[in-house]
Amino acid sequence: VFHVFDKDNDGQISLTEWIAGLSVLLRGTLEEKIKYCFNIYDLNEDEYIGQGEMIFFLKNSLNVEPKEQLTDEGIKDLVEITLKKMDHDHDGTLSFIDFEKTVLEEHLLLEAFGTCLPDAKVSVRDRTSQHNFSRNYELYTH
Repeated sequence: VFHVFDKDNDGQISLTEWIAGLSVLLRGTLEEKIKYCFNIYDLNEDEYIGQGEMIFFLKNSLNVEPKEQLTDEGIKDLVEITLKKMDHDHDGTLSFIDFEKTVLEEHLLLEAFGTCLPDAKVSVRDRTSQHNFSRNYELYTH
């Protein structure tokens, strides 16, 4: 998440970067969230989600009982299934175009490799806090 928020790659998240990042998380359009999730999954920032990145995220995000541990072979099978569904140009990796096209067709695949967005269940109190924060930020920046 840090590297996605740190837009200028200076190793720090400025107030502006923090607010811009939170804005996408809390109020972003589907297109903004697609780009955000893609950037989270693109660990090495090469503009592709490779099989290694898919394996890493799937291993760390699947909730299975200890006695039902997925083998490395099981994870690789999941990656192959994922590629069949999402890799539209059949190059063995997911480009942003592949990812975006798939998510626009099936919104549930936005977090295909694990949770990277906050839970959609936000309380009224949280919404009020978000509104007050946004209003205060607008006053601060103008």
